Amino acid sequence: MTEAEKQPVQWLIVFAVVLTAVLEVLDTTIVNVALPHIKAAFGITSDQTVWIVTSYIVASIAVMPLTGLLSRKFGRRRLIITAIVGFAFFSALGGMAQNFEMLVFFRLGQGFFGAFLIPLSQAILFTSFPREKRGQAMAIFGLGVIVAPVLGPTLGAILTEHFSWRAVFYVNMPIAFIALLMVSGELEKEETQHVDIDWVGLLLMVTAIGALQMTLDLGESHDWFDSHLIQITAITSAVTGLIFFTRGIGRKLNIIDFSLLKDRSFAAGNVAIVGFGVSMFGAIAILPLFVQGLLDYPVLESGELFIPRGIAAGFSMVVTGSFLVNRFDPRMLLAIGLILTGSGNFMLANLNLEVSFWQLSWPGVVSGLGMGLFFVPMSTLAFQNISREKQDEASGIYSVMRSLGSSVGIAIIGWQLARRTNLHYAILTEQITPFNPAVSTYLAPLGLSPTTGQGAKVLANEVLAQASMLAFQDAFILSGLAAFAMLPMVLLIQKPQKSEIKAPASVH
Repeated sequence: MTEAEKQPVQWLIVFAVVLTAVLEVLDTTIVNVALPHIKAAFGITSDQTVWIVTSYIVASIAVMPLTGLLSRKFGRRRLIITAIVGFAFFSALGGMAQNFEMLVFFRLGQGFFGAFLIPLSQAILFTSFPREKRGQAMAIFGLGVIVAPVLGPTLGAILTEHFSWRAVFYVNMPIAFIALLMVSGELEKEETQHVDIDWVGLLLMVTAIGALQMTLDLGESHDWFDSHLIQITAITSAVTGLIFFTRGIGRKLNIIDFSLLKDRSFAAGNVAIVGFGVSMFGAIAILPLFVQGLLDYPVLESGELFIPRGIAAGFSMVVTGSFLVNRFDPRMLLAIGLILTGSGNFMLANLNLEVSFWQLSWPGVVSGLGMGLFFVPMSTLAFQNISREKQDEASGIYSVMRSLGSSVGIAIIGWQLARRTNLHYAILTEQITPFNPAVSTYLAPLGLSPTTGQGAKVLANEVLAQASMLAFQDAFILSGLAAFAMLPMVLLIQKPQKSEIKAPASVH
């Protein structure tokens, strides 16, 4: 097949795997918006609703590193088709769930099958395109992986408000059907290999990752290490993880090939994607809490707030992948992307309780531009020295680190928010006394006195609002610092050879 004949097939594969990736990443955020409705439908507590999210993430991250092993054993085409079908099946069951326990079980199934979709999609792109065209392919792929979860809250709000919470599960069905048709029609069958599975290593890895994810997801709601459950999950993760690493170093048949981390570009890329996940997803997670909890935005308007960010990220990815990454040092683009992402979060830290919709949107646009500048070159530079045979396994590791970055970000920023709210509330209340003339001046237009019950209630609400605002500012600053802290990782990544960054041929 000539190069001209290959191009249409290559781009069909791109769109096929983008749809496949959208299935997984969209589900990580779209369900969050529906949680209050699910809580009301099943009559469950807030602590129980956490398991609807946690079960999906724990199952996904626990099995994601097995992508390379299972791909060799069953074949990449067979594995991704099975994953799409399994994900769609459990999505349909999730929409039909009649109680909380059933929904959690079906979310486990979604997470198990969805775990393979991102790393397989990325590996397929890398092996389907020559180096000089990977930037274009990864730009389009990034539209699914990065933009989909950003716009997930918007789509989830629309479906929940106009239809039902069950619609956030059923929306996966048409996407899965189209992706299945395209993947099964365009991907070639591959020869399978006999693979010996290290069951002890598998058990250790799944336990370590699953316990770590449970610690991150449940820590805030259980007061972290004041809870025996969090103590148990944290110790379990640390012990099994240490045994897994010490046992697996140099072991030929280990579940994960640790020799991949000897490549400095791949190792630095994995560290950077964790820090980037902390910065991006940490800020995204608390932004709805800010606009709905403090500014009283309705759900739909809160979801619309993410649209400018998603448009900016999509635009940035297309421009970066089709033009910038082939004409500039990709490492410079990485640095600019981190700076813009962090700066957008710093801009959010300068807001107040009187902020307008567009003042809230502009920081998202800045961060969105940074997302595209970071994601596209990082998705190619981290894998530049990885052999074709190791692409599936490397993609699995990279995807796990990306997911852990988002989980760590949500956990740390959420913990910071709660901690700083209490701190600022304690500091502010020290100044609120009946003898402070500013207190009487504030209440006078309302016809209230600080010595009355109504006056004290008004003061308490105002102090809590101001303390929460200061805590949100601290949390946004922390998320911004996480992006800037990753700048040294850029220096560790090898510069690609000139032949790898030449301008791509036009695609017709």
